[in-house]
Amino acid sequence: MLGSLLAASHLMPLELLPEKTAEHAAGVGITQVLIYVVDLQGDVLRLLTGEGLDAGQGAVGEEMELKIEGTVAGRAFQYGQIVASAETGGAGSHWWVPLLDGTERLGVLRITTVHGDQRALEDMELLSALLALIIDSKRRSSDSYARLTRVKPLDVAAEMQWHLMPPPTYADGRVMISAAMEPAYKISGDAYDYAIAGPVVHLSLFDAMGHDTAAGLTANLAMGACRNARRAGAGLVETSESIEEVLIEQYGQTRYATGILADLDTRTGALTWVNRGHHPPVVIRGGRWITLLECPPAHPMGTALGLPALLCRDQLEPGDRLVLYTDGITEARRGGNEEFGLPRFTDFLIRHHAAGLPVPETLRRLMHAVLEHHDGHLQDDATVLFCEWLGPVPQPTVQAAALAGLPPTDPGAGRAIPQGAADHH
Repeated sequence: MLGSLLAASHLMPLELLPEKTAEHAAGVGITQVLIYVVDLQGDVLRLLTGEGLDAGQGAVGEEMELKIEGTVAGRAFQYGQIVASAETGGAGSHWWVPLLDGTERLGVLRITTVHGDQRALEDMELLSALLALIIDSKRRSSDSYARLTRVKPLDVAAEMQWHLMPPPTYADGRVMISAAMEPAYKISGDAYDYAIAGPVVHLSLFDAMGHDTAAGLTANLAMGACRNARRAGAGLVETSESIEEVLIEQYGQTRYATGILADLDTRTGALTWVNRGHHPPVVIRGGRWITLLECPPAHPMGTALGLPALLCRDQLEPGDRLVLYTDGITEARRGGNEEFGLPRFTDFLIRHHAAGLPVPETLRRLMHAVLEHHDGHLQDDATVLFCEWLGPVPQPTVQAAALAGLPPTDPGAGRAIPQGAADHH
C-alpha cells in the first residue's frame, strides 16, 4: 500500500490524492479514506476533495466541514490520538486518525476498515504519516489547498507572513518548539523564526512598527536580514546590528522593529540572547515558577538611537519552557479596558500544561482565549513562540512525541481511545 501510493504520488496533483489514496488503501482492507485539513485558526476541519478542493463540493452525504470543539474528529486532532468513531460496527470499523507532518497538525483522516485489530491501527498510522508527507510536499504550490484552509480572505501582509515563517511546530529529542499567531487573517508586523544548527537552536521574534502592509514588509525584511547574517556565521549582536543596517538602508529611520534573538545550546542549556526594545522572555520552571529574564534592552532595530546591544546569558534547567511573545498577547483589552495581562497569560500556560495537553493544543486554546478576551477583534498582532528544553541527553521518542501531540511510537502504547472517552470533557 505505502510503496504503491508513494510511487504514484510523485507525478500526482493534489486534487487526485483522495481518489488515489482510496485506490491503494483498498489492498489492506481500508474501504474509505476521507482527508480533512485544519483551517488557519484551528476552528474547523474541511474535507479535501477532487473538486477543486473547495469546501462544499465533494462526496455526496459526507460532512464538508467539522468543528474542532465538541466533535470526535476534533478530539483526535486536539490530542493526537486515533479515536474510534461512534459508527464503528456493522459495515466496518470507523476511526478518526490525526494527520501529522512531523509535529505539525495538518488535520485528520476518517478511515473505514474491515479490520479493527492492532495491525489495522498500525496500517492507519502509517498511511496517515505518508499522506501528511505527500500533502506537505504539494501544498506550497497549490492555490486549491490554500483556499481550503481559509474561511475568509487573508490581507496582503498575512499572505506574506504565513509563507515566510517555518511550520508552527517542531520537536526532536532535545527541544519542543511551538508558535501561534493572531489575527490569522490580518497579521501585519509580527513574525517568528526558529532554526536548528547541530546542537544549537536559534529562536527569534519580531514586532514591526504599524498595523499595515508596510509593517508586514518591515517584518519580512527584518527576518530575511536575520537569516542572512546568521547563516553567514554572525553572532546575535552582529545579527541584530545587520538587521538595523538593512532597515535603515531601505526606510531611513521611518520604520523599525523590536525583537528578541536567542540561541539555546541543547548540550548544556546555556541560553544567549539579545533584546532589541522588546518584552523580556519568560521562563516557566517546574510547571509553576515564572521568571522574567533580565537583559538591558537596546533600541529597536531601525531607529539608530545608539544604545548598545548586549549579549545576555542565562542557564536553563531540563524541562524549562522559554516563552517569547509580542505585546498583542498581554495588552489585549476588553471594552472595559482590562488587559489580558502577563499573569493571566502565564497562568493559562501553566494550568494547561498541568492538564497534560500537547503544547500545540495549549497554544491553540491560548489564542482563542486572547481573541475572546478582546471580543474577537484584536487591535494588535498577538504572537507567542514557545520552546521547551528537554535536557542534555536526547529524550526517548515517546516522551518527545507526547509533548508535541504525536501518537505514541511504542506498539500498543495508548494508540487508540474509544469514542466514549473521546466525547468526555
